[in-house]
Amino acid sequence: MHFIHITVPIIEVVIIGVMINYLLSFFWNTRSMDLVLGLLAFLLIFAASAWLRLPVVHKLMLLFANVAVIAILVIFQPELRVALSKLSLKGRRYREITEFDKFLDQLATSTYRLSDKRIGALIALENEDTLDEFARKGVMLQAVFSSELLESIFATTTPLHDGAIIIRDLTIVSAAVILPLAEDSSQIAKTMGTRHRAGLGASQLTDSLIIVVSEETGKVSIARDGIMTRGVKVDRFKGIIRSIFNQPAKKPIQSRFNILEWFKR
Repeated sequence: MHFIHITVPIIEVVIIGVMINYLLSFFWNTRSMDLVLGLLAFLLIFAASAWLRLPVVHKLMLLFANVAVIAILVIFQPELRVALSKLSLKGRRYREITEFDKFLDQLATSTYRLSDKRIGALIALENEDTLDEFARKGVMLQAVFSSELLESIFATTTPLHDGAIIIRDLTIVSAAVILPLAEDSSQIAKTMGTRHRAGLGASQLTDSLIIVVSEETGKVSIARDGIMTRGVKVDRFKGIIRSIFNQPAKKPIQSRFNILEWFKR
C-alpha cells in the first residue's frame, strides 16, 4: 500500500508533464502562443490567490474561469481540431487508403476536366515494373502530385504538354516523356493518334496503367497489359485504378496440423 501511495503521484506528474509538453510543442511559434502564456499566467495567479488566502481575488478568478473555459474552446477551435486529429486512433492502413482516395479523386477530376476541354494528355501510372528508363529521357520533376500541377503540365501553352508524365505513388516523377509506340496498331482506330499508340506500346512492355485523353474527341482511354479500353466513364475509371493500385492485403494462409490427414499418409 505504501508503494502505491508513492507511485500514484509520480504517475500523475508524468502524465501532466506529457500533456503540457504536447500542448506547448503544438502551440509554440504560433499566434496562439500568447494566449497560452496568458492562460498559464492566469493559473499561476489563481493558485497564488488560494495559497495566500485572498478570498476576493480567488472569487473573481473563479467567476472569470467559468467564462474563460467557453472562450478558450471558441478561440482555440481550429488548433484543437488539428491537435485531436493527430491523436487519431485509426491505423496506418486507414491513412494510406484515405491518401489514395484523395489522390484518385484529384486524378479523376483533372483527367475529365482535360477531357471536357479536349486537351490531350498521356499519364503513366507506374506499378511494379520501373519506368526509370523512360523517365530519365524526359524532364525530371519529382513533385508531389496535385490536380493543379497535372493540368498545368498539359496546358497547351506550356513546354511540357507534349509527351507523357510518369506518376509513382503520389509523386509526378517526370514530364515530357517519350513512350515507345505500339508495333501492332490493330486496336488503334483512325481517330486515334500518337498518344494512343504510345500508351498502348508502354502497356505492352510494362505492367503500368496508361491513361490517354484524346485531343480530337475528348474521350478517356485506359491501356493495360496491351489492351486499350476506350470511352471510359469516370466511375469505371476510378474502379479500374482502385482495383490495381489499392488491392486489399492478402492474409497469409495458415496451415493447420490435421491428425487425420497425418494418419492417411
